[in-house]
Amino acid sequence: MEREVQQLVEMGATVAQARAALKQHKDVMEAAEHIFDGSFDHVVDDDGDVEMTPSERLAPKPRMITPAEDNDDDEAEEDDGGDEDGDDDEYIDYDDYDFEDNPTTSNNAAVDPYAGIFFSKDRREEVIEVEEEPEFVTIPGIKEKVPLLTQGQWMKGCPEGGEQSFLFGLYQQLSEGECPCPHGCGATIQRKKSDFYALFPTFAEYIKHLESIAPRTCARCSRTFCFACGESSNPTSLKRLLGSLEVDCTLFHCSNLQGAVLGVGLAMLEKSFLDDTQDPSASKVNDRSSRKRRKVDAPAPPPAMLPDMHNDDDDDDDVYYPIVIQGKKAKLGTGYAGDAREDMSGHLEAMNAQKAKDQKLSTLLSDIRTFLPSVNRESNIHFDSDFLPHPATLAHLRRRFNFVSSQLLRNDSLTDMSDRSILYFELFLWLETISRHEALASMMAMPIMVVTSVKTVAAKKSSPKGTPRIRERTIIYEGSAGPRELLEAIVIQAQAALKGLEGMKAAEPETQEMSEEQKRMTADEKGKGKDDGAVVSEENKKLLDFCLRIVNTAKAIDRSLVETKGKAFVERLHAGLPKIPATSSLQTDVAPIDAGETEESAMEAYVKWANRVRFEYCDLTVPTPENAPENEQDQTPSYKFYFNNEARMLANSDIPKRSLAIAKELAVLTTNLPVAWNSSVFLRVDETRVDIIKALITGPEGTPYYNGCFLFDVFLGPNYNQSPPSVKYMTTNGGKYRFNPNLYADGKVCLSLLGTWSGPGWIAGKSTLLQVLISIQSMILCEEPYLNEPGWANSGGTPKSLAYSANIRRMVVKTAARPSASIRPYHGTDLLIQMLGNLKAPPEPWADVIRTHFRLKARSVMAQLDKWLADDDGNATVGDGAYTQKAVASGSSNGFAEDVAELKSLLKKLQAGEDLS
Repeated sequence: MEREVQQLVEMGATVAQARAALKQHKDVMEAAEHIFDGSFDHVVDDDGDVEMTPSERLAPKPRMITPAEDNDDDEAEEDDGGDEDGDDDEYIDYDDYDFEDNPTTSNNAAVDPYAGIFFSKDRREEVIEVEEEPEFVTIPGIKEKVPLLTQGQWMKGCPEGGEQSFLFGLYQQLSEGECPCPHGCGATIQRKKSDFYALFPTFAEYIKHLESIAPRTCARCSRTFCFACGESSNPTSLKRLLGSLEVDCTLFHCSNLQGAVLGVGLAMLEKSFLDDTQDPSASKVNDRSSRKRRKVDAPAPPPAMLPDMHNDDDDDDDVYYPIVIQGKKAKLGTGYAGDAREDMSGHLEAMNAQKAKDQKLSTLLSDIRTFLPSVNRESNIHFDSDFLPHPATLAHLRRRFNFVSSQLLRNDSLTDMSDRSILYFELFLWLETISRHEALASMMAMPIMVVTSVKTVAAKKSSPKGTPRIRERTIIYEGSAGPRELLEAIVIQAQAALKGLEGMKAAEPETQEMSEEQKRMTADEKGKGKDDGAVVSEENKKLLDFCLRIVNTAKAIDRSLVETKGKAFVERLHAGLPKIPATSSLQTDVAPIDAGETEESAMEAYVKWANRVRFEYCDLTVPTPENAPENEQDQTPSYKFYFNNEARMLANSDIPKRSLAIAKELAVLTTNLPVAWNSSVFLRVDETRVDIIKALITGPEGTPYYNGCFLFDVFLGPNYNQSPPSVKYMTTNGGKYRFNPNLYADGKVCLSLLGTWSGPGWIAGKSTLLQVLISIQSMILCEEPYLNEPGWANSGGTPKSLAYSANIRRMVVKTAARPSASIRPYHGTDLLIQMLGNLKAPPEPWADVIRTHFRLKARSVMAQLDKWLADDDGNATVGDGAYTQKAVASGSSNGFAEDVAELKSLLKKLQAGEDLS
């Protein structure tokens, strides 16, 4: 009885309530149901108080997962007791709470139990896990032997102590021992692993197998009971269509069955997902943007990916997660040479293969979702296990489902997700169902624990002869973004795509009072729908519907979380979600980020700030003078933009293919712009003209451009994405400086993707603006720009190359320290544009970005300036150092020291918060 009492206590009941309920109701689930409907609220402990469950009274968290063997328990206890490093004192188990710290908490489900604590990704858990050789059994009706889910596989991937105990208990209960007839006749039935833990070829076959063994009829008394929990059950078998499966309702009799079905089903899902993603042909279907995957928070392959037991014990880390090998880049120019073209053969076959795989995974997800606890079943039929799920259910979801869902939600390509909508729609249904269930909803905010390190543990003793070999490994788990946080990154992409699909907005006319004739015409047209002449292609509508589904899913999840966990829970959850501000004006209220006292703190602050401001919408229009004639005020606006005339010609245009391409582009750019201490890319997009873009790229470390700010104007023309974007380089010191053989003083950018350089060119429908920006950042702003000049590729390290780089360093400092400007007419208005890098008068809309960039990196930049000054060759600064290098006469100065001193002075003022104007 003590075990049943402990189960009820784990669910939130007091000890007194648990004992009283079990005296009247033998079944634990039935007792729990009566406890939580208030039938035992009057029961109190001996001292008259309702006893809360202190965390120390719970079963100790096992830190080692091993198969049950004789004489192993004592050794495990000794190991646990010998832990003197104090880690357990700092461990926070998010499943076990001491509610005494919160006086407002009670058994009332409406109270938020997380009021005093919230989920942090700063977690690290070390667990010893085991792997056993697989066992195979013969199942009637199945041609080949099927593997059994071993205890090690069942529990693998679970770093939570409380969840481990639930998983261990359920596995032991359903895989061994005898199940006595609950009607008192004395008959028993032996349980074996193949009853509940056989991995059938399909999930439907597994369910059919359970339907044949779960409801048992006693051979002695001929009465029916549940083979999973050992309690009496309804002898009538009732088939119901629940979701996508027609299932015998007896499979919903108890939470034990629910835990087994979800555990085995999700193990099948995980294996199927890994089999598909490890297929080399699957990578062919992804477009260029989807091939790039974020490194931050990316989870490792799950613990199911253990090596073959016949391998050596030293193949550890590389099995669990990919190792990114980084090395010094070769000294190359743009990296383009020859007329190479991408091989597109087999693309259609790969797409069809991917669709078949997605259909298979979607069907499997749908079938398993039938057994997911749900309080909102379409059939309006509910079971006890829907309201009181087994404690192991949350463990299954957090381990296996979270792995699959996180891999899908980390997809950087909205286009790829839209093409695989059949799989993603089913994923969204899972997330919505989980968020609607009070017992499961908290996992939407819980960090996903991912494998970061794997080390083999030397076995204490060899396995007995004739028994399966067992291998132990120490697994280190660390927290990463939770499901709702990962979904938010997709929401940001979807919102950007929706903005692109809106097309080019025209200025909304002022609302005027309609005449009687107009009112009559409006009334006559009711129900006909408005025809604005816009053409919506099928592909545009597909992406539009998919983006709306994403946004609506996030809203539905948040609404459900408010109902199940409370408004405070959702507010704290939202506080930690990634955000893309609608306009740059929203940044004015954000407190300045402090660089701290060390370079490490400055790096952390810089990356945090850069991630927040890398992509924003802003107003790039030229204000109309107040005294301008009325006829000029009504004309198409002008923009602070090099391609102003081209943009104005496309005002109010509606080109469906172009809108679709821009929508896809914006979705990628919002969350994938590279930002780092060493180099970053920032974008500003006009609020109403998403084809008007300004880019700022900071020079990469190790190059003569390091920490300089370089500005580009980008226009997505009428034939985008069939043709490349128009790109103009704006950091030319008024058309005087040529910073690179591929960056002309007149602003021309030489790049094969843009059709202005030899090599692989733009591929319609495949190439992206992100590729262009990264190519400029890494291939043009390179370590030895001299090598970018045709015919000079083999001149690395030569005096001319070194002199060229020194000249660029002087130009970078000069444009950063001294005022310089160029004038360009915009629709009759002379607009003075201060060139990029000018700290005194930064160009629009980059003032805050430039000054914050230099303020946070002030210490690093000053050290960099000292080194540059020491390495300077003393030559005069010239607009194009590749052709003219004249040494300065002895005793004279090229002005570099003065420029460095002036820039240092400005940096110190920035650090002190002084005005630079």
